[in-house]
Amino acid sequence: MSTTTSATAPLTTADAEALVAAAGRAAEAAGVTVSVTVLDAGGHPLTFRRDDRAVLISGETSTRKAYTALQLNAPTADLVDAVQPGAPFHTLPTALDRPLLFIAGGVPVRRDGRLIGAIGVGGGAPEQDHDFATAAVDALI
Repeated sequence: MSTTTSATAPLTTADAEALVAAAGRAAEAAGVTVSVTVLDAGGHPLTFRRDDRAVLISGETSTRKAYTALQLNAPTADLVDAVQPGAPFHTLPTALDRPLLFIAGGVPVRRDGRLIGAIGVGGGAPEQDHDFATAAVDALI
């Protein structure tokens, strides 16, 4: 009896660099300066772009947004209501070893329906950061 498995290709460094470039182009087209972080499925940074013209905290913000999207396998924009008092994730940020960030701009990266990493964008308004991250993921797929 033979079994076949279809392996999903992991997020590569080339993929991560393409995501950063696409998010950067989207931000530049909007006249916004951002930092971008891409994590693999294990939460390890694959690539990072920090622009010295961006707000200093934008680098940490992009990393935390990517980590949150990866850990919860959902865009951070979709999670904001879940962390309000009395909501399902209200106590979750203190339950994990790394702080999460529930502001739009973190988006999971999937291939063949499987989670392979995440991108986080920080530096613009939350809605802009979400749009830049989504544009990057759409360009990769």
